[in-house]
Amino acid sequence: MTTGTPLHIARTEDFATCLGLRMEVFVAEQGVPAEVENDHEDTGAVHLLARLGGKPVGTARVMRDGATGKIGRVCVLKHLRGTGLGLALMQAALDELRAMGGINRVILGAQVSALPFYARLGFSPYGEAFDSVGIAHVMMERAL
Repeated sequence: MTTGTPLHIARTEDFATCLGLRMEVFVAEQGVPAEVENDHEDTGAVHLLARLGGKPVGTARVMRDGATGKIGRVCVLKHLRGTGLGLALMQAALDELRAMGGINRVILGAQVSALPFYARLGFSPYGEAFDSVGIAHVMMERAL
């Protein structure tokens, strides 16, 4: 982080705040339909909340399916993109999956525009591009 303000990223039970961030980024900014943003996977996921100076600024969720971990719904408020907050959030998500134990592969569905961001974290694309709620995505994976 380049702001000098304390960043704290941790597991949270405050799903309402996480969902609020997702609504701001995915629904209001990117046009994702609100009714699909909160899906069935939220219930079993571990939610991470990033706070900068105590204010919520980003979120992600992590899940496992056997030896595969999945990171999803990664978002950072627009004015903080490019500051390193997203990288810190992703590192926290990877650390959370490591702590679960027994996970050797991590996958995520990346918006095509975010491929370079995830590649910086060691993710590689696989499969064909697909449309998810009107936004082009590609699956990506990396070893854990």
